[in-house]
Amino acid sequence: MAFELPKLPYAYDALEPNIDARTMEIHHTKHHNGYTSKLNAAIEGTPLAGKGIEEILKGLDMKNSAVRNNGGGYFNHCLFWEIMGPNAGGNPSGELASAIDKAFGSFEGFKDKFSAAAAGQFGSGWAWLCVHKGGKVEICATPNQDNPLMPNTGCGGYPILGLDVWEHAYYLNYQNRRPDYISSFFNVINWNKVAEHYKAHK
Repeated sequence: MAFELPKLPYAYDALEPNIDARTMEIHHTKHHNGYTSKLNAAIEGTPLAGKGIEEILKGLDMKNSAVRNNGGGYFNHCLFWEIMGPNAGGNPSGELASAIDKAFGSFEGFKDKFSAAAAGQFGSGWAWLCVHKGGKVEICATPNQDNPLMPNTGCGGYPILGLDVWEHAYYLNYQNRRPDYISSFFNVINWNKVAEHYKAHK
């Protein structure tokens, strides 16, 4: 069964003014769609065909650049769309909030460290909040379309929140002002969805 581009759970303009509609439309219909079709082409007729995306990434041969780049791009964007939403932002609650406080001292401490990881990722890449078995959370960053599910990325655990810092994610609205884009991202995080992932993978 080939991978399919997921529909967004909200309209392209739903995240404005934090992320503009034109960027969302191009990002979804061009970039994510491209990763999806190229992933399908890369695995067609191979033992990876028919496997789920997480299984593919966890067992990935990192020298297989077509699957690494496009499989990562497919998974990363599926998560990215899901953990954002309109009428979102604010603070996490419950178990996730407790885990964040324990790891980073406070929600503000988390924001500072996550923002630093996103801003400090040279060139294209992602910043992540991951959960380990037992519930501990950590922040890390990866280049290009790598993610914590892949072997030897320097990130551990399961990604429950990801921020795309490729220029195509923000350049139309923010140009070279990546820190402004990162700051705006906190206004659209759907913490209920992040908490669902936390609960499922802790």
